[in-house]
Amino acid sequence: MKKILLHLDTDTVASTFDQAVAYDSGVDNIIAHGGATRDNVTAHVHGMIFTRGGKNLKNSAIFIGGSNVTASELVGEAVKKAFFGPVRVSVMLDPNGSNTTAAAIARKVMTNYDITGKNVVILGAGPVGQRTALYLLKEGASKVTLTCRSMARSKATVEHMKKAYGVDVIPGETRSDEAVTALLKDAHVAIAAGPAGVCIVPEATWTASKTLEVIADVNAVPPLGVEGMEVMDNGTEKQGVRFYGAIAIGNFKMKVHRGAVASLFDTNDLFLDETTIYDIACKIDNA
Repeated sequence: MKKILLHLDTDTVASTFDQAVAYDSGVDNIIAHGGATRDNVTAHVHGMIFTRGGKNLKNSAIFIGGSNVTASELVGEAVKKAFFGPVRVSVMLDPNGSNTTAAAIARKVMTNYDITGKNVVILGAGPVGQRTALYLLKEGASKVTLTCRSMARSKATVEHMKKAYGVDVIPGETRSDEAVTALLKDAHVAIAAGPAGVCIVPEATWTASKTLEVIADVNAVPPLGVEGMEVMDNGTEKQGVRFYGAIAIGNFKMKVHRGAVASLFDTNDLFLDETTIYDIACKIDNA
């Protein structure tokens, strides 16, 4: 029986990228719908769960994507509500690639490196930064600071994370190079997860820190997020600090993405989201 993936995308046109990765993951056919909302997906879900029964349900699965993370999460909730007990299929939620990217960052940072008890600063409080914070706290980081240019926004973000996940993250502000320098003064790990084409960490800033051991950057658009970073850096040591660039992180992200999609067809009851995709990344990393 062919493996069928229902691709629900909150953007007007379903992502070509996500469909290409799905085919590379062994999916036989993709049914793609753009403009997905929590109000219009139930019929699509029923079309997947009522056409195959019993053991054959595992040959159907659902992928939820889109650039609007909040909207995609609402679609995910609607999909779960459309199931009938065990009459369901596996689901992967990865809006804007945020879950798989964050998982890849965390695993790269921890390559031959013990995060236990470390002080981590994440520069960028968007979905990727938030999820990276979750994963590194899960692995034992003692302190994670999540920052953006607005302290009010950072505070609102960490309050949301406390309510949603029960984790304690420290808010920070990065309005100036001086502010970033102060944040990194006692940090062991720095992660640049800000907007593309913006240098968040000048070389003078990271070299001023006497404690930094690892720096990661997901920005592949010049100027990179960290001055002195190269996109191909994969544990490259510079002035005593290990560097991980966007392509090195991206290559592992693709493995996680493909592995997660492939795992959907092992059973009919998976729900892979920001709390569970990291487990897939760990299995791939440890294989």
